[in-house]
Amino acid sequence: MLLKYTLMHKNVAVADIEIDEALGGVTKIRNITAKEHLPVGTIRIQRDDEVVDRYAFNQWWTGRSIPASRMGVSDALETLGIYNTKLLLTKCLGLSLSDHYWIKPYNKNILWEDVNFFDNDFSDDIGDVLFGMNGKNADFDFVSPDNTSDGNLQKRWKIIDGKRCLLKSGSTPFIQQPFNEAIATLIMNKLGIEHVPYTIIWIDNKPYSVCEDFVTKDTELISAWRVLQLRQKANHESSYLHYVNICKELGIDIVPALDQMIVLDYIIANEDRHFNNFGLLRDANTLEWIGAAPIFDSGTSLWYDTSARGISTYDIPCKPFKKKHSEQLRMVSSFDWLDISKLNGIEDEILNILCEDNAVQYVESERAKAIAAEIRKRIDTLEIIAASHDSYDVSSNGDEVEEVNAASYD
Repeated sequence: MLLKYTLMHKNVAVADIEIDEALGGVTKIRNITAKEHLPVGTIRIQRDDEVVDRYAFNQWWTGRSIPASRMGVSDALETLGIYNTKLLLTKCLGLSLSDHYWIKPYNKNILWEDVNFFDNDFSDDIGDVLFGMNGKNADFDFVSPDNTSDGNLQKRWKIIDGKRCLLKSGSTPFIQQPFNEAIATLIMNKLGIEHVPYTIIWIDNKPYSVCEDFVTKDTELISAWRVLQLRQKANHESSYLHYVNICKELGIDIVPALDQMIVLDYIIANEDRHFNNFGLLRDANTLEWIGAAPIFDSGTSLWYDTSARGISTYDIPCKPFKKKHSEQLRMVSSFDWLDISKLNGIEDEILNILCEDNAVQYVESERAKAIAAEIRKRIDTLEIIAASHDSYDVSSNGDEVEEVNAASYD
């Protein structure tokens, strides 16, 4: 059965669409009434005319759903009596806490103010199921932003003291990602890097990172991946220049923000800063580009799944521009903003986080000390590199990461 909806951007009617009730995909897009409000990267040029790319549009729509690779999602779907995470999208009208797109049942009189999750309460049912805290129930309330959360780690949205907050777990064997988010927050605080601050809470003796939603009811996050879909990469462009040049075309000098992101990821040995883990902020009302989004999702770092014996500064996977951190660090345009002395004594503060009373059951003392020591080595190496910094050809395509729309492990 095909269900008819109007794609909305807040209260702007963008286009009429039809969704396959059984599969969850968009089968038809018609009556486009506000082309400028279409999701970023869903328009292509055909015979000198702009048309909606249905494949790209479907990629955007289904990309809003929980990935099938999410930890525990199979059990959650069985509990909910649903076989496909894409089918959860229509049950919450596609609403998200990352942007302001949603679908309105055709010819229904509903306003964004009536349904958005920024102003209105939402159900805990889906979050409870995703966290394995709720059994089978015929009366689940599906109205939740948890239906549109990405990433492979268990996560859920909660309203805490009136604020929309994201809770996120870690992965076996060490459940370390929540601690890594706190350590990344510590480092960025010291270096003056704009970021989303994370803290740690404990639920049933398990650690979770918590951060407040950095998107507001007037702004939205556009991932770097979606930005890159605005135009094809020119033959002479590296993936770095492709992103930098598009941002420049949008009126944004993104280089300083990329410098800081690359430096942070070098320090914490981040393995998964793919193109869905950073991006731009846009005004949802005027469609004006604001600038770089604050840094978020830094948990897949600090040797999160490595035994103490294997912790080393060598051969750490890197994204998004180069496969090696040493090569990616050479793309930094300036270290003038970096005051390495701010990180003096950081090892002790890292150990305080990793060796906190509850944490030791997950991160043993030997691993914690090895992690802190390797971070110190990376900071010392960074200081040498920054002092002898010279120019680098950022147009080089050598050692680039393959361009795939990978799902976030965070």
